[in-house]
Amino acid sequence: MTYTLYRRQLIPAAMDEVFAFFEDPHNLAGITPPWLGFTVLSSSDAQVREGTRLAYRMRVFRVPFRWEARIPVFVRGERFVDEMTRGPYARWYHRHLFRAVPEGVEMEDIVEYALPLGPIGTLAHALFVRRQVAEIFDYRAARVAERFARDTAHHGVHRT
Repeated sequence: MTYTLYRRQLIPAAMDEVFAFFEDPHNLAGITPPWLGFTVLSSSDAQVREGTRLAYRMRVFRVPFRWEARIPVFVRGERFVDEMTRGPYARWYHRHLFRAVPEGVEMEDIVEYALPLGPIGTLAHALFVRRQVAEIFDYRAARVAERFARDTAHHGVHRT
């Protein structure tokens, strides 16, 4: 069974600034909950682009594991996709969509994921995985909002 998580967030900043933040793979650690113990192990490129390969280490319920992903789709200032190639899910396909709007940037996250182990995976999703994935993306949204609120406070509206 495949599940979908959808999030939309308005970021009060310029597209080039927002996209630059998300194309730096090392920024992911700062917007990932600390309880995951997330560490970037490697990135084939300094900035995400089509073909980039990434490796992370994290823990779920105190169990450490390695997560590897690739970027099969990349359109600067518009979208990119990270797809898990090794990790705890049977499938993880995360689309990051960006659209300039008058208030800044509208960002959408669409994650299609599936768990291994058939009925056991379905039960795990119902009991805790669905909630955990939502909490990870809620945390991420809060950190992104803080990050760009700080920039707006320092570089935003100047009063005369």
